[in-house]
Amino acid sequence: MMNILVLYAHPVETSFNAGLHRLIVERLTAAGHDVDDCDLYAEDFDPRLMRQERLDYHNHRGSKDPAAPYVERLLRADALVLSYPVWNYGFPAILKGFFDRVFLPGVSFSLVNGKVQPSLHNIRKVAAVTTYGGSRFRAIVMGDPPRRLIKRMLRATVKPGAPVAYLAHYAMNLSTDQTRKSFMTKVAASMDAF
Repeated sequence: MMNILVLYAHPVETSFNAGLHRLIVERLTAAGHDVDDCDLYAEDFDPRLMRQERLDYHNHRGSKDPAAPYVERLLRADALVLSYPVWNYGFPAILKGFFDRVFLPGVSFSLVNGKVQPSLHNIRKVAAVTTYGGSRFRAIVMGDPPRRLIKRMLRATVKPGAPVAYLAHYAMNLSTDQTRKSFMTKVAASMDAF
């Protein structure tokens, strides 16, 4: 069993994304994992990288750093599950801010002779569960930045060879009860096997 950090980013508790988030936590918990459920909106996470944080970006930052509690949670995790909608072909600002403020030098990477060396090797497995308003075709035309960030950036940052799953429900603007139910079944099976 693993310690899994679930990063959730959606402001509406009655949304389809909220239902996916609840499903993820329930299934991972039922499978016996320890789940650290980080609801960024409920925790009032501040996504803004402040001036002093940027000035101190390359310095070792201790327990007084505003992001320290989140850094500790990330470093305790064996796996990471992200649950979020895609807005404007990107992450919600609060999730992007989490990456900016928590994925720091000395946490997710080291700089060695000016070159980045990924170091978040405690994370042995990654999954992203997301929704898009538009179709997969439109996302491809736009380069699908969220998929690439998960499948490339995160994959390169975590333990080498760690499996990375990307589960996306496209065309939410045209979704039906059947398509949403089918996607939830897919997500449940993925979390059961996680």
